[in-house]
Amino acid sequence: MFELEKVIQGCIKNNRKAQIALYKQYASTLMSVSMRYVADTSEAEDILQEAFFKILKNIKEYQGKGHFENWMKRIVVNTAITHFHREKKHYYHDEIENVNDGELPFHLSADKELDSQELQELLTRMPDGYRIIFSMYAIEGYKHREIAEKLNIDESTSKTQYLRAKNWIIKEMKKLNWI
Repeated sequence: MFELEKVIQGCIKNNRKAQIALYKQYASTLMSVSMRYVADTSEAEDILQEAFFKILKNIKEYQGKGHFENWMKRIVVNTAITHFHREKKHYYHDEIENVNDGELPFHLSADKELDSQELQELLTRMPDGYRIIFSMYAIEGYKHREIAEKLNIDESTSKTQYLRAKNWIIKEMKKLNWI
């Protein structure tokens, strides 16, 4: 039986068995977070590995406030953002005055139910700039101002990329006859 508090305490003491238990318990969940930010599985694995190193290194800093899993997910997201900064040589700058941040303007076909794997595959095919901002805004709940600060871009660029990501999703879903 997995006892989180004992595993955390073991990890703080650099206990290898506790570290392995933590990895086995959360690796697949955190890998799915990582896959939201990159299209390539090996890149996602690299992000996950780097994030787990940071988790184990900083686990003593976890204050017990909020869910431990959410604390780890934040580390994965921040690691993915760092990876983005390292890998991307330039940013696209676009201006936009108004972006509708509402729901996607479509309804799924009556006979279509999306599962998480289909959604993940759709995200994997999404262009990098769209995927990162879409994941941060729509999935992780960051505000455009926070995204802009983390990615070192203008807030309007974040809004533009999010709008383009929504439009890309709609276009792809139409191609697949999902809407």
